[in-house]
Amino acid sequence: MAANVEIYTWRSCPFCIRAKALLNKKGVEFTEYVIDGDEQARAKMAQRANGRRSVPQIFINDEHIGGCDDIHALDAAGKLDPLLQ
Repeated sequence: MAANVEIYTWRSCPFCIRAKALLNKKGVEFTEYVIDGDEQARAKMAQRANGRRSVPQIFINDEHIGGCDDIHALDAAGKLDPLLQ
């Protein structure tokens, strides 16, 4: 069974685009929440992300992974693929 991947983004955010590109390259299906200017959605994201309000915020199987740099660091360390299984 594939992992449940969720990502909170803004449309024009270069870090969001980069994080989604990594997931797409790996063939991962994900749910994207585009929260441009939606403070209520951003507050919900921050609550899930331990107060972090920057985008993207990424969750795998309801576990907060972090942002763009975090997911790329996991990939570089060889720890992302096991999470996505």
